[in-house]
Amino acid sequence: MRRPHHPGAFEVRGQVLTFDTLSTSPIPPDIFNNHASEIKTLWAGARGELLKSLENFRLCGKSNNKEKIFSEMTYCLLTPQSKAVYCWAAVGGLKKKGLLFKGDSQKIAAALKKVRFPNNKSRYIMEARTKLPEIMGFLKLENDPVKLRNWLVKNIRGYGFKEASHFLRNVGKGEKLAILDRHILRNLKNFGAIKEIPQAISGKLYLEIEKKFMLFAKRLKIPPAELDLLLWYKETGKVFK
Repeated sequence: MRRPHHPGAFEVRGQVLTFDTLSTSPIPPDIFNNHASEIKTLWAGARGELLKSLENFRLCGKSNNKEKIFSEMTYCLLTPQSKAVYCWAAVGGLKKKGLLFKGDSQKIAAALKKVRFPNNKSRYIMEARTKLPEIMGFLKLENDPVKLRNWLVKNIRGYGFKEASHFLRNVGKGEKLAILDRHILRNLKNFGAIKEIPQAISGKLYLEIEKKFMLFAKRLKIPPAELDLLLWYKETGKVFK
């Protein structure tokens, strides 16, 4: 099939898209240009740190280190409705207490300080442990981020599209995926890329908003993985996980 010619067209996973096909209310040029200038200035100042973080994520995945990879998996299981810094601190606490690989659900839950829904999340961690060899094998054999994400969503309890995308980015396998947390969604709304922040995001809606994020990155000429970290930095003042 011939790819349609359109000056604003680009391809996302085999589908040709334009801004008009992704939003019923495209970002007005003046609003886009104002935000683009702000973001590009921020990007120029933070890019070295962004690239360093992304390289560290790639090294984590390439290390094939069981503890490092399961730490990232656990971290992403903890993040729903909880602050990222608390979640990463909780992972550190689990490792320090020897609970990451050996603790039961009650001990794990008790150690999840400042993390919401500790009882559910402790059970998710225990279930994920049993699948770690399979997960690591799949990460080693498969490079398609969409296939990896779909597998994780289907097989890891506690993972939706956001959590699976986050984990894959943090092990160097998800730089072409969007992590649609509240910081990213808030910015997309402020930029006019989405009309409102949805209360709940189905898989279908996640993929639709992800396409809008990819288009926004394309218009800014900023790689999606860098833009994701940059918007988080813009909101929090930190380049974090």
